[in-house]
Amino acid sequence: MPVYEYYCSTCKEKFELRRSMADMDAPAACPHGHADAQRTLSRFIALSKNESGYLTHELGVGGSGPVQ
Repeated sequence: MPVYEYYCSTCKEKFELRRSMADMDAPAACPHGHADAQRTLSRFIALSKNESGYLTHELGVGGSGPVQ
Protein backbone atom coordinates (compact mmCIF):
# COMPACT_ATOMS: atom_id res chain seq x y z
CA MET A 1 0.00 0.00 0.00
CA PRO A 2 1.39 3.46 -0.87
CA VAL A 3 2.40 6.05 1.71
CA TYR A 4 0.99 9.56 1.23
CA GLU A 5 2.02 12.83 2.89
CA TYR A 6 -0.58 15.11 4.45
CA TYR A 7 -0.54 18.59 6.00
CA CYS A 8 -2.82 19.76 8.83
CA SER A 9 -3.62 23.46 8.49
CA THR A 10 -4.81 23.62 12.12
CA CYS A 11 -1.65 22.41 13.90
CA LYS A 12 0.74 22.98 10.92
CA GLU A 13 2.04 19.42 11.09
CA LYS A 14 3.09 17.18 8.20
CA PHE A 15 2.49 13.45 8.57
CA GLU A 16 2.31 10.27 6.50
CA LEU A 17 -0.47 7.72 6.12
CA ARG A 18 -0.41 4.32 4.44
CA ARG A 19 -3.61 4.16 2.39
CA SER A 20 -4.97 2.53 -0.73
CA MET A 21 -4.85 4.56 -3.94
CA ALA A 22 -8.66 4.75 -3.87
CA ASP A 23 -8.50 6.55 -0.49
CA MET A 24 -5.58 8.89 -1.20
CA ASP A 25 -7.79 12.01 -1.44
CA ALA A 26 -10.29 11.00 1.23
CA PRO A 27 -10.39 13.26 4.30
CA ALA A 28 -7.66 12.44 6.81
CA ALA A 29 -7.28 13.28 10.48
CA CYS A 30 -3.86 14.38 11.72
CA PRO A 31 -2.21 12.63 14.72
CA HIS A 32 -3.78 15.31 16.97
CA GLY A 33 -7.30 14.53 15.71
CA HIS A 34 -7.91 17.56 13.44
CA ALA A 35 -9.98 16.51 10.44
CA ASP A 36 -8.80 19.16 7.95
CA ALA A 37 -5.58 17.53 6.70
CA GLN A 38 -4.92 17.72 2.95
CA ARG A 39 -2.68 15.51 0.83
CA THR A 40 0.50 17.25 -0.31
CA LEU A 41 3.04 16.68 -3.05
CA SER A 42 5.74 14.21 -2.11
CA ARG A 43 9.38 14.86 -2.95
CA PHE A 44 11.55 11.99 -4.10
CA ILE A 45 14.98 11.25 -5.50
CA ALA A 46 15.76 8.66 -8.16
CA LEU A 47 19.28 7.24 -8.43
CA SER A 48 20.62 5.56 -11.53
CA LYS A 49 23.92 4.93 -13.30
CA ASN A 50 24.78 6.81 -16.47
CA GLU A 51 26.64 5.35 -19.48
CA SER A 52 29.99 5.83 -17.68
CA GLY A 53 28.82 3.95 -14.61
CA TYR A 54 28.56 7.05 -12.41
CA LEU A 55 25.57 7.53 -10.14
CA THR A 56 23.24 10.29 -11.20
CA HIS A 57 20.18 11.60 -9.44
CA GLU A 58 17.00 13.36 -10.29
CA LEU A 59 14.87 15.25 -7.80
CA GLY A 60 11.17 15.29 -8.37
CA VAL A 61 7.75 15.89 -6.95
CA GLY A 62 4.98 13.36 -7.32
CA GLY A 63 1.30 13.15 -6.64
CA SER A 64 -1.22 15.93 -6.85
CA GLY A 65 -2.85 18.26 -4.42
CA PRO A 66 -1.97 21.43 -2.54
CA VAL A 67 1.69 22.30 -2.11
CA GLN A 68 2.59 23.35 1.42
